[in-house]
Amino acid sequence: MPDSLPRPLGLIFDLDGTLVDTVSARIAGWVEALVAAGVPASREQIAPMIGMDGRRLARLVAAAADRTLTDDEIEQADRAAGEAFDRLNRTPRPLPGTAELFAAAGAAGVPWVIATSSRKQQVVASVAALGLETPPTIVDGSHVKHAKPAPDLLLLAAKRLGVAPAECWAIGDSTWDMRAAVAGGMTAIGVTAGSAVNADALVEAGAALVVATLGELIDKLRLD
Repeated sequence: MPDSLPRPLGLIFDLDGTLVDTVSARIAGWVEALVAAGVPASREQIAPMIGMDGRRLARLVAAAADRTLTDDEIEQADRAAGEAFDRLNRTPRPLPGTAELFAAAGAAGVPWVIATSSRKQQVVASVAALGLETPPTIVDGSHVKHAKPAPDLLLLAAKRLGVAPAECWAIGDSTWDMRAAVAGGMTAIGVTAGSAVNADALVEAGAALVVATLGELIDKLRLD
């Protein structure tokens, strides 16, 4: 794994598990919603899927159980998982190094945006937990036809930043984040502090660098 990375002109952050410690609640929400829909699901099965589009997740878990859900059932499961997450995600906390990295990006003049497969209404508590003085720019799953692992969400985020994809770092905690970044021609950076998968899985999915916490990226943003 390289010690140096291309200096970014823009940062694209995933939200759940990357900036905020919410993955456990997200997993529990999906297990609850799928079981209620009559689809067997376990924490171990759902954990590595966190980060992908919710409708795709529901379809894949159903298929593994030899079930075929209708589009309406998939939409209902996605909505139910979001509602369960909201109920369970009462005290989300920023992950280590988040505030410090935001400050470092500001000092280095590097703009950033949040790109999440979740829908806007599902991330209100998580965004509030960041304690930002001004609302961040957020690109969510409702803005694109294909969410992660397709690159559409990240490419739209780069467009919002006004930065070429090749000059962006895409930072996330899931294999789907890494695959989307690689597909979009971006530098993929994995962080494990709030992840449901390990560093090896992130590297296998295309991460150019994996760090334990966001704080480890601060020195790499500083101007020479």
